[in-house]
Amino acid sequence: MAYRERWQAEIAELQRILSGFDLREECKWGKPCYTIDGKNVVIIQGFKEYCALGFFQGALLKDPKRLLVRLGQVRAARVMKFTRTKPSEFPVPAELKEKFRKDPRFKRAFEALTPGRQRGYLFHFARAKQSGTRTARIEKAMPAIFEGRGFLERR
Repeated sequence: MAYRERWQAEIAELQRILSGFDLREECKWGKPCYTIDGKNVVIIQGFKEYCALGFFQGALLKDPKRLLVRLGQVRAARVMKFTRTKPSEFPVPAELKEKFRKDPRFKRAFEALTPGRQRGYLFHFARAKQSGTRTARIEKAMPAIFEGRGFLERR
């Protein structure tokens, strides 16, 4: 399977999940394919940027969260993509970790921010060279963080 090594753990987990259903696992086109009464239902595929569950009749499935996407000019097939999340680009300063330890409510407010807003604050805090400056920046940013605003959003 192309890119199988890259997605080995994810593919194994998808296989484990699908094994809990009344489906038969077969190998078709070099990939794990699940059938019922000889008809293809879902296939697991690994690509460069993602791995996916390909539902042969996915257009017939209810999809209120719009997780299934149509690739190309297919009529019925739909794909559910799985990607890896990127690790945080900025380390969490020790002063912020300490603030989180002392104030769990503040930690929850920070974690509720979008990843982009979190990165903005982490970048701002980490740019300070002295611990006292980092602490002051954290204290000054707390009201905006509790309100769910980003670093550059003014009131």
